[in-house]
Amino acid sequence: MDEERALTEHLGELRKVIIYSVLFIGMCFVIFLIFTQKMIPIVTKEQKLTMLGPLDVIRFYTGIAGSLSLGVSAPFIGLLIWKFIRPALTDLESSKALKFIPAMLVSFAGGILFGFYVVFPFSYQFLLNLGTTNFEMMITTQSYFSFLLMTTIPMGFLFEVPFILMFLTAVEILTPEQLAKSRKYAYVVLAIVSAIITPPDFVSQLIVLIPLFILYEIGIGLSKVIFQKRQKEAAMQANRLPQT
Repeated sequence: MDEERALTEHLGELRKVIIYSVLFIGMCFVIFLIFTQKMIPIVTKEQKLTMLGPLDVIRFYTGIAGSLSLGVSAPFIGLLIWKFIRPALTDLESSKALKFIPAMLVSFAGGILFGFYVVFPFSYQFLLNLGTTNFEMMITTQSYFSFLLMTTIPMGFLFEVPFILMFLTAVEILTPEQLAKSRKYAYVVLAIVSAIITPPDFVSQLIVLIPLFILYEIGIGLSKVIFQKRQKEAAMQANRLPQT
């Protein structure tokens, strides 16, 4: 009976998380949809785009509003998920995770900005110049927006790599030595990711790949700091134990 009651309570809490998340996303969606016209020059960067049909306008507006609402809602949804899973975590995992959450949110925003101001414009202009050499380019709003998402959202997640490595070190899942030994495999994975999210030209891939390598090395460095701090805390705690 106790297990059934606990399961029912967990499902009830999960239901609240889903309902609150959907309501918050819906509220943000309506707000952004109202102001979409004013945001279009920012998103399109005054590029001349083409609509192939009357419904493309609606798809474009709802696409922008939907993406922005999901991005803005992410911290709120993360907070709800945190409250839901926190009882299942140990005190160590809970305290460590709470410290890293703000940094991960900031790094995610930094990755989005890097993608929007560096990766996207360079890749877009390169492909545009490549196409206009032999063809008359006609960029649709749908293709433009899809390419924009492809070169910004993944960068937000990839910029969280150092803090994820720090957290895994803090909760004693990884060590700096393991990360260093896995460097070549990590580089291969990062190279594959870079090839997926960037145009198939060497320069564009380097623009993304080099920061990813740097982020991984930063992650190893921060992991060493956390590991050494953890060892000092363990030594101090051992010294406080009564001698027998």
